[in-house]
Amino acid sequence: MNNVLKAPVKLEVCANSVTSAIAAQDGGASRVELCENLAEGGTTPSYGQILLARKYLHIKLFVLIRPRRGDFLYTDLEFELMQADIRNCIEAGCDGVVIGMLNSDGSIDKTRCTELVRMAKQFGLQVTFHRAFDMCADLYKALEDIIEMGCDRILTSGGKSTAMEGANVLMHLVEKAAGRIAIMPGSGITENNVADLVHFTGVTEVHSSARVNIAGRMEYKNDHILMSDGFGDEYSLSVTSAERVTAIIKAANS
Repeated sequence: MNNVLKAPVKLEVCANSVTSAIAAQDGGASRVELCENLAEGGTTPSYGQILLARKYLHIKLFVLIRPRRGDFLYTDLEFELMQADIRNCIEAGCDGVVIGMLNSDGSIDKTRCTELVRMAKQFGLQVTFHRAFDMCADLYKALEDIIEMGCDRILTSGGKSTAMEGANVLMHLVEKAAGRIAIMPGSGITENNVADLVHFTGVTEVHSSARVNIAGRMEYKNDHILMSDGFGDEYSLSVTSAERVTAIIKAANS
């Protein structure tokens, strides 16, 4: 009988602020992916957020390098901005960055992505390729390209809107990767579905924002105005819950 203990499944929390990052740490997360504007799919956080997250976190801190919402076909100016953001992460003492750039035909922009990987790696930072992967024309070709570039993991929902919808593809990606790169499912992962996903796919790390909505503390409220294009409540906040982080980790390892 094989009595070898299986390594615990780790949780990376997609934190939309320093406040959320600290809650992720308090809940037992192994790593934080710090970003802003999650309603737009996530963009690069401010340098102040990065500096304070590094100050208060003892777990690993990765930073999303994404200059805007929308597609992953970037101009030369946007590429220059991404390089500057990676330099900021290096100077701040981050543990890793999260990148992704595509060509117009849905293939990986290997030339410019490789340059970003080289920048990060020469200073000891790890590199995750984010869900731009899910927008590729051929996921299995993209997998090989990302491995060749030297990335450490791929954040993916298996080419679907949620990881549960893409579970079958995720399982095949784990098989194809064969230990050469980590496949980390993300999108829609909760304490209610993570156990099934882990058991089905065989992944060893998962990604979730583990957020809850909380009421703001304003006493006066102007109910006749919206400050953004969305239909959200201007007086509520969406933050990571330490309790949900703990619950997801427990369920993932059940």
